Amino acid sequence: MFDGVSNFSQSTDLAFFFTLVVSIFFLVLITVLMIYFVIKYNRKRNPKATNVHHNTALEVTWTVIPTILVLIMFWLGWTGYLDQSRIPENALTIDVQAQMWKWSFKYPNGKQTDTLYVPLNKDVVLNLHSIDVNHAFYVPKFRIKKDVYPNQKRTAWFNAKEVGSYDIACAEYCGLNHSYMYNKVYVIPENEFNAWLNSPAKYPGEVLASDTVSNKSVNELK
Repeated sequence: MFDGVSNFSQSTDLAFFFTLVVSIFFLVLITVLMIYFVIKYNRKRNPKATNVHHNTALEVTWTVIPTILVLIMFWLGWTGYLDQSRIPENALTIDVQAQMWKWSFKYPNGKQTDTLYVPLNKDVVLNLHSIDVNHAFYVPKFRIKKDVYPNQKRTAWFNAKEVGSYDIACAEYCGLNHSYMYNKVYVIPENEFNAWLNSPAKYPGEVLASDTVSNKSVNELK
């Protein structure tokens, strides 16, 4: 938690953390109260059952507080959903094809790869589609997950904030080798990305062969 590297990391982690804290609080509270009442009202101490009448203040409290907490959870989730639904203009658009059991990526100039490369601090829009069964494009470090269906175009976007390599997984069971449907997304400086995109090189490191410092930085990501 709180180790994400995209523009959605903070809001997603906040919603998760708030829900976790509330859940743990009520788990402990309910457990303690249950044990307390079991001891206090056991048969030895209370051989004859007594009827407990209503308590207006208590009933209002246990209705209002959970309602407020649920509304806060909804607000955190709703604002996060809206942020991920607003596709930015002037973003880099990449077509992502899912099939059993691999991902492939096509860039605006027609370049195709089996590994995703994206520039640092730039909005990236992914047009997702499947050619066979249901899949789900999932990058845990970016806090994004999108279902991918056949005959249906889906869209996701992100802005990566740290250079590095991060896992891509399929989060929807898609057949016998579903567990092998892993890949990588490499976040590299924008100048290196542009140099690679406009060259015939297959990998960004090949473009930077004459630049030992930059080449080393790219190779270290692999």
